[in-house]
Amino acid sequence: MSSEKERDEDRFRRAYAEDFESLLAYALRRVAYPEDAADVVAETFLVAWRRRQDLPVAGEARLWLYGVARRVLANHHRGGVRRQRLGERLRQQIAASVADPGSAVPERLAVRAALAGLPEVDREVLMLTVWEGLQPHEVAAVLGVSPAAVRTRLSRARARLRGLVGDDPGPPGHVLDVLTTSARKEDS
Repeated sequence: MSSEKERDEDRFRRAYAEDFESLLAYALRRVAYPEDAADVVAETFLVAWRRRQDLPVAGEARLWLYGVARRVLANHHRGGVRRQRLGERLRQQIAASVADPGSAVPERLAVRAALAGLPEVDREVLMLTVWEGLQPHEVAAVLGVSPAAVRTRLSRARARLRGLVGDDPGPPGHVLDVLTTSARKEDS
């Protein structure tokens, strides 16, 4: 039994050594990117390794490997088409639901500058609450203080931030809208 296994492994090694370059050339001529060709050849030899007992002898192994590579390429192309369709659907959904991020740049810069002007304690409470989406009791656990202390710090931090940036929320979608919204209700 071990001699049969060794014979199968030797046949695989010979096929790999003899046919790797021709299979790579075959794949390179059929895909858009060299790394895709490398993936196709790797998958082809993975199939060959798994089915090494079925690998034909001598010159027939090359033809068998081409057949395997052909099926791997077909799967690769089908997967590429699916990825393109999914990508197009995602691009359409994003375009329909997300505003141009460039329009918020001046406001984001103003908020970041104002945040930098706040004391570290205020900045951390705001960032944990707004950007990380933590509730006051969660912020309290992170900072090692009571939830009541977090609520007080949050209220003061928002007031200080408004003082630095102003109360005008600007056009719809302005970043300050996020920072001036009320906190989520805390879970009991």
